Amino acid sequence: MFEDTLIVQSAISAFNNAALVAPAFLWWGLLAIPLFVLIYYCGTSALARIGWNENNINSRVGLITVVLTLAWVVLFGGNYQVLRDSSTVLPFAVAATVFVSALFIGSWHKQIKVPAFRGATRLRKFEIVVAWVIVLLAIGLSDMRVWWGPLMQIGAFVVGLLIGRAIRPVRPVPAVMIVIMIITTLLLMQPEFFRFGQLGALTPIHLMFLILMALVAAATVALRNIRPRGRIGHSAYVKLKWLARIIAVLCMALFVLTESVPVFLGMTVMFFIVCAMSVWHSDSVIAHAGDYAFALSLMLFGVLMTMPAITALGILRWVDLPRANPWRQFGRLL
Repeated sequence: MFEDTLIVQSAISAFNNAALVAPAFLWWGLLAIPLFVLIYYCGTSALARIGWNENNINSRVGLITVVLTLAWVVLFGGNYQVLRDSSTVLPFAVAATVFVSALFIGSWHKQIKVPAFRGATRLRKFEIVVAWVIVLLAIGLSDMRVWWGPLMQIGAFVVGLLIGRAIRPVRPVPAVMIVIMIITTLLLMQPEFFRFGQLGALTPIHLMFLILMALVAAATVALRNIRPRGRIGHSAYVKLKWLARIIAVLCMALFVLTESVPVFLGMTVMFFIVCAMSVWHSDSVIAHAGDYAFALSLMLFGVLMTMPAITALGILRWVDLPRANPWRQFGRLL
């Protein structure tokens, strides 16, 4: 009755039962609505004060989003005791996230005001070394499952930074979308690890937001990479579009039933095909449609991660765009 394993299992079971009816990310998002409204109405003034404009806002928003996501992954990591499977690829997926994030940060290192080590005073050098030790220690402590876990995470971070500094700046929007899709897949793969849902038991609210995230991400990629050409005959377009819609709906139904990662990725691909087909068939799309979709992706991603700061960045990106009605364009994609 008083065995340690029994006590721990009972506590975890109680926590899981509470989590099944409490999608915490949704309540965080609802409670933060006053903050989001304030940012929306004061966003123009805030952007003017901090000096963000059309020329640099994507890079600034992308850089801050990746840095916050990296910190989120590192600080939320390490609790491998909650995993439902003893054999997992989660440490390698987390290392891949750390590598991609560090690669992007390294490529945009000139945008970050990092204190120079060369020419600094002895006290300043000591402070810089301590700061780097704290960062590397936090990254290493995020994976204490096995002895080589900290080495893998720290190695992924350092190698990513070095490669990033050696190449030209990576485009911010594609890099952010890659990070978003990696984290969203991880939320579905191991929801209990990130306190997204316990033991893989996701509520309809969890599943609905994952589907919306996949749809918005696919629309962002399609609008930013596919050019409207007015191709595909109308009769063939209607038939192909309905076929793609039916397959996408079947993928959604299968995903709701199975909560499977491969089905989720397949569903995302089908969403992209539907959106890409619509853009390619159109003669034109509204200006900055891809930027509107990118801003919407940031808002939704911030809610999923329970990070209002990222949602606020998405709102600022939306406010900075020219006044238009992007919802009609989004409706045409489907």
